[in-house]
Amino acid sequence: MSLSLVHSRALLGLEARPVCVEVHLANGLPSFTLVGLADTEVKEARERVRSALQNAGLEFPGNKRITVNLAPADLPKDSGRFDLPIALGILAASGQIDARKLAGYEFAGELSLGGDLRPVRGALAMSLAIARPARSQPQALPRLVLPEGSAQEAALVPDAEIYRAHHLLDVVRQFLPGDGVPEERDGWCRVASAAPSQQPVYPDMADVKGQAAARRALEIAAAGGHSILMVGAPGSGKSMLAQRFAGLLPAMTTEEALETAAVASLGGHFSLDNWAVRPTCSPHHTASAIALVGGGSPPRPGEISLAHRGILFLDELPEFPRAALEALREPLESGTITISRAASRAEFPARFQLIAAMNPCPCGYMGSSLRACRCSPDQVVRYQGKLSGPLLDRIDLHVEVGALAADELVNTPPGEATAVLRGRVAQARALAMHRQGVANQALQGQAIDTQCQLDAAAAKFLNTAATRLGWSGRGIHRCLKVARTIADLAGAQTVQVTHVAEAVQYRRVLKAPH
Repeated sequence: MSLSLVHSRALLGLEARPVCVEVHLANGLPSFTLVGLADTEVKEARERVRSALQNAGLEFPGNKRITVNLAPADLPKDSGRFDLPIALGILAASGQIDARKLAGYEFAGELSLGGDLRPVRGALAMSLAIARPARSQPQALPRLVLPEGSAQEAALVPDAEIYRAHHLLDVVRQFLPGDGVPEERDGWCRVASAAPSQQPVYPDMADVKGQAAARRALEIAAAGGHSILMVGAPGSGKSMLAQRFAGLLPAMTTEEALETAAVASLGGHFSLDNWAVRPTCSPHHTASAIALVGGGSPPRPGEISLAHRGILFLDELPEFPRAALEALREPLESGTITISRAASRAEFPARFQLIAAMNPCPCGYMGSSLRACRCSPDQVVRYQGKLSGPLLDRIDLHVEVGALAADELVNTPPGEATAVLRGRVAQARALAMHRQGVANQALQGQAIDTQCQLDAAAAKFLNTAATRLGWSGRGIHRCLKVARTIADLAGAQTVQVTHVAEAVQYRRVLKAPH
């Protein structure tokens, strides 16, 4: 036959949309035409496929007019993932393999000039896309053929049927004409769906000496899913605390681990060693808005998406470009980021916990008992003014991290270990999940009033504090959610005045000296 169809997937954000690779061979002047809104990387497949077929000892129909269409035509396609399906389509159209046997399979893989298969980005997203419909239709078992490195990644999805191959010939042998069925060989086998069983290892909070206030604030942030801003002099331990925060969070569920791994796969950063490890992304303060939230053409995930279900640590917060910081405001509320372009629109998950750190002034020593500050009031005002009010309003907890004197640093015993803190955090999270099904930070609308019930004294205290401090409605709601988390840590059914009083202390707004 002169027409063949091979199925694959194109990535648009975290979606892996179906693509039908149509190959037609016709008489006429020899040519190799590729259509279907293909990017430059895809168009280069013509030379890779030609060389791979010839070097693998297969026949390339160079005397034919070859037309390859990637349908749908209005869906952007990028990368070399279509090399393998294009090669198989040519072989099927020229009768070298049985086109009927390709039904029920999807293929993705980049070809070397010698025919070896190379890994592709987004294999886990592709596996999720074909496995989720199959869960509602058990008879439609997904079968996805990938290069070896990508197949191990895609097999993390339960119920997915993944096959790995090393070379183009390994795939071709399975679909030769005849009555035989594909069988496992040295270069072709089904990959078992088994996630790594090792437990994630995080740095221990016991390494941090002193800093009781900051440790308490981090415990509250972990228990309720809150964002936090740490303000302190250089060397006071802000970065050390942030690097140990992930260990306080509950273990990831399989669904959370798959979401995190799928985003990392899109960015080309996924490793099996990081399975079920909550990511901690620490972009440099020179990062642009696109680097933080994502973008490009085609859209790629940014740091906030790579930190999904984990931590985004922004050190030296005022040094980030203003546009980059303002771009964080919507994702902090919604947990998603939508990248819109003229030809496409992609949505990435971005449910991260923001851990920010900054100095109180340009020199870093305002208010320090160890070293004098050399900044003028105007310099401090300009420095702190780099952070907008709306952004600070969206950060639930503000805490000062004081520098320890030399004798305190040497003689202070180690603090509580991460395992102890994580136990209390897990109990508080379990209470919240049993009560409302989400973490306290995710409460919205009427749920805040329902779940954050105050007794009379607590309500009066909150009203007085909000009036005197001039809080916005968002600030009041965030204080309520923090107070609910503090009550959960204490095992209290209702939010009491002591819980509200502690929450109010964490709504401190930066103020420069007059």
